[in-house]
Amino acid sequence: MAQKQQTLHQQRPFSSSPRSYSSISNRPIFLLSRNGLLLVLLALFLLLGVFLPWPGSPLLLFPNKVSSPSYASSLSPHAKSEWRNYTLAQAAKFVATNGTVIVCAVSSPFLPFLNNWLISVSRQKHQEKVLVIAEDYITLYKVNEKWPGHAVLIPPALDSKTAYSFGSQGFFNFTARRPQHLLQILELGYNVMYNDVDMVWLQDPFQYLEGSHDAYFTDDMPQIKPLNHSHDLPAPDQNGETYICSCMIYLRPTNGAKLLMKKWSEELQSQAWSESIRFKANDQPAFNLALNKTAHQVDLYLLSQVAFPTGGLYFNDAAWVKETKGKHVIVHNNYIIGYDRKMRRFQDYGLWLVDDHALESPLGKLQ
Repeated sequence: MAQKQQTLHQQRPFSSSPRSYSSISNRPIFLLSRNGLLLVLLALFLLLGVFLPWPGSPLLLFPNKVSSPSYASSLSPHAKSEWRNYTLAQAAKFVATNGTVIVCAVSSPFLPFLNNWLISVSRQKHQEKVLVIAEDYITLYKVNEKWPGHAVLIPPALDSKTAYSFGSQGFFNFTARRPQHLLQILELGYNVMYNDVDMVWLQDPFQYLEGSHDAYFTDDMPQIKPLNHSHDLPAPDQNGETYICSCMIYLRPTNGAKLLMKKWSEELQSQAWSESIRFKANDQPAFNLALNKTAHQVDLYLLSQVAFPTGGLYFNDAAWVKETKGKHVIVHNNYIIGYDRKMRRFQDYGLWLVDDHALESPLGKLQ
C-alpha cells in the first residue's frame, strides 16, 4: 500500500519532481489522458477502500472491537436499522476466535447480571469470543452502543418489561429458543459454549474440556460426587430422570451435537402443549429427555462437579467449598428464585463484581 502511494506521488502530473513522466512513453501524464485518468481512478478506489468499506463489511457497522465514547454516546436511526438487520452469521463470524463462540441470551432486566458475568469472563481473557443474543431491542442497542458487534437479535423480540422468574411462562418462552440458536451456530461450523448470565467464572473453563466429545454439560444435583467421578451421562433415577443442567453447555460442530440440539428442540415443542407444570417451567426437562434419547448416538461428557458446581452445592455446603477451595471454575447461582435474591447471594459471597469492577467489563458502567 505504501509503495503504491509512493508510486502515485511520483507520477503526479504537476509534481516538481523530474519523475513526472511516464516510464513507458517518456511523455507527461496529463489529467485527461487515458493513463492519467486510470491513475486518478485507482487512487480514488484506494481511498474509498480505506475510508468507506463495502456495505457488507463489519467495519461499516463497527470500526473496531473496542467501543469508543463517540460511538457509545449516540445511536442514530440508521445505526439502529443496521443492528436490526445484523444477522447471526455476521455476528458469529465477527466474534469467533479459533473457531469458538461463547453465547449467552439476555433480556434488558438482566443487563446487570450480563455485566457481572462479563467481568469474570474478561478476567480469563475470553471476552472477545462473547456473543450476546439479545431477546429485546433495548438489549441489542445497549450492548452494541457500548461494545459494537457483540449483540444480535433473532426475531421475534420478546417483551422486555419483566425480569422473567423461573417457572413462569415468560421464562419458558425465553429459554425455549436456546437449542435453535445453538444449532444455528453449529451449522455455521463453530464450537459454541453457552452460559446463563447468573454465573461467575473463577478460572478458565476451556482447559477442562478434555478430549473431542460432541457435547459437554454439568450435573445439577447437589449430592457430592467423588473427585474422580465418571464423565458418562448419569444413570436415571427411580423416576427414569436425569438432572443435567442446561445452563452450561459446550458443543462441537459435529453431527452428534447437532442431533442433540434438534432433539432438544423437538422435546420443547412437544412439551409446549403439556399439562405438566414441571415441563412448562423451563427447558431443562426437555434437555434431559433429549440427552437420554440420543445417548447412544452422541458422544457425551459430564464435566467435573468440583470445577462446575451447582448452586445447590456451592452456596449450601460451606465445608465442601472449603475442602475444594481453588478447584472451582464456574459457579452457577441457581437453586434460588428471584432477581433480587440472586443478586444478594452473589453479594454475600463476594461474587457481585459490578459495583467495584465495572470498568473491567467491555460494557463498562451501564446507566
